[in-house]
Amino acid sequence: MSEEIDHDTARHNEKMAKKKAARDKIMATKTIERGLLIIHTGKGKGKSTAAFGMIFRHLGHGMKSAVIQFVKGAWGTGERSVLEKFPDLVTIKAMGEGFTWETQDRDRDVAHARAGWEEAKRLIADPSYRCVMLDELNIVLRYDYLPLEEVLDFLAKRPLDKHIIITGRNANERLIEMADLVTEMEQIKHPFRSGVKAQAGVEF
Repeated sequence: MSEEIDHDTARHNEKMAKKKAARDKIMATKTIERGLLIIHTGKGKGKSTAAFGMIFRHLGHGMKSAVIQFVKGAWGTGERSVLEKFPDLVTIKAMGEGFTWETQDRDRDVAHARAGWEEAKRLIADPSYRCVMLDELNIVLRYDYLPLEEVLDFLAKRPLDKHIIITGRNANERLIEMADLVTEMEQIKHPFRSGVKAQAGVEF
């Protein structure tokens, strides 16, 4: 039995050594460092949560970042409560009043979207920020609260060293084409369908 275990261990180690050599060869070709346009979209839960994770990662490295919340501004969130404790490294601004079916006022929604976008442009242009998160910008674009061409044109001319993260369902195809990294969250199950309400620590 001991000989069989030793043989399996040796075969496993040989396999892992080959995999590491192949991986190291690939990694040696990855030499570019620049800002990325990142999109989290899809019907599944976790788009904003994953983006906030990157903001926390920047915080851990002592890098300045900013968050503009286009839609969820009316909600108090755990992420916001934590990030507000680090005003020197994180700027977080809630620019919305909730989802459009809650406000029932398109003109007001458009005005909030415009204010959020103007603030987003200012933060993206500020060289002191390494990363800017545009939470639910995809929703704003889907409802035509901002001109798509204006947003695409600005993002195409963004600073090359800046990471920009955009969240929300139904990301525009042209925005997806422009992006460097796109993740689509797929919903398999959700407790909401079983009558479970949004809960602190899970949804907000």
